[in-house]
Amino acid sequence: MLVFAAHPDDVDFGAAGTIAGWTAAGVKVTYCIMTDGDAGGFDESHRAGIVAMRAREQKAAAGLVGVEDIRFLGQRDGYLEPTHDVVKQVVELIRELRPDVVLSMHPERAWDRIQKSHPDHLACGEAVTRAVYPAAENPYAFPELVEAGLTAYKVPYLWFYGGPRERDNHFVDVTDQVEAKLAAIRIHASQHPDLPAMDAMVRANLKENARRCGLAEDRSAEVFHVVGINTPVTFAGF
Repeated sequence: MLVFAAHPDDVDFGAAGTIAGWTAAGVKVTYCIMTDGDAGGFDESHRAGIVAMRAREQKAAAGLVGVEDIRFLGQRDGYLEPTHDVVKQVVELIRELRPDVVLSMHPERAWDRIQKSHPDHLACGEAVTRAVYPAAENPYAFPELVEAGLTAYKVPYLWFYGGPRERDNHFVDVTDQVEAKLAAIRIHASQHPDLPAMDAMVRANLKENARRCGLAEDRSAEVFHVVGINTPVTFAGF
């Protein structure tokens, strides 16, 4: 699985429970964090070292859910755009790792809670979508990557997190992974001035997700918009 996020901590809020379940089952997961997170935080004393701090936080949080391979694109926080250069970086990583699933932030704005739709989140989703189809599977897109040995690759499935509520079509029971997810989120202490409030909000959201998909009252779930890209029911790009 190859997981994209705009900032350090995005993936922990959106999908860390699901990812913890995957790694526990032996699935190899790689993170790609697109920006350096330099615009995050609340403490003025952190400014000089915020980029390194956030990278350390993300590495530690990833380790708690079984992820060791983390790539950082180093784009500037707040300035991410789905440019050809960014799309090429995504294509390069997809062709290198050849994942069964690409997981990304959603490219559509969620009006029910606009905080999910930071412009960098939308740009992350758009860049990944453009990379997954058609660029990664087109041998004539970015021919310099083919020359470097990174041949075209067809991604089977694209999963999105953090999208509009009406797009949710897949729910994952993460009841057994809730504490690992919250532990990963808490690692990003530079971003949370009120950890107890954050904890309560996340637990409530997970319970609400479970309720929406008909799970028992004591269950928790993460939600995704799953799109089949190259599956048994797709044909020649149609």
